[in-house]
Amino acid sequence: MNNNKINTLLDAEHIKILFSIFKNKNAEVRLVGGSIRDVLINREIGDIDSATSLEPNDVLELLEKNNIEYDDFAIRYGSIIAYPNNKKIQITSLREDINQLGRHTSVLFTKDWMKDAARRDFTFNALYLDEDSKLNDYYNGQKDLQEKNIKFIGEIEDRIKEDYLRIYRYFRFLGLFD
Repeated sequence: MNNNKINTLLDAEHIKILFSIFKNKNAEVRLVGGSIRDVLINREIGDIDSATSLEPNDVLELLEKNNIEYDDFAIRYGSIIAYPNNKKIQITSLREDINQLGRHTSVLFTKDWMKDAARRDFTFNALYLDEDSKLNDYYNGQKDLQEKNIKFIGEIEDRIKEDYLRIYRYFRFLGLFD
């Protein structure tokens, strides 16, 4: 793992603020998905996504208490965009997707990180990083990145039927590798 890039990511002021406000609430938050993937393959980081064990209304309360602006247009999916230090971070409550039909799903909030990881599309998008640089890798996503493999989590046919955009994402991710 590229510790310098991980440290650079974790040392960013808006990331420090995120971890700090959750820590002060005794709640867990981890970075997840694309930013971790991009660091591991030495690509420029795009979006910053995070996941938390807090439910959405508790996240809103925490952001308001700390005077952090946010957008909550996707709160029904447990997703809030926060702007600590005027930088965008998506915060999504741990969840299971049920009755998924395309981009629409019903959600069931959980405290189980493994259940949240299971709903993600590819193994390398289910990587979680905590503030102590601990990488939580439930589906061997780091190995798949190193071997330049794109692997679905679960049965490929089922995952594509749940959301047909996953097939486009698959081809988009092919561009990550030589």
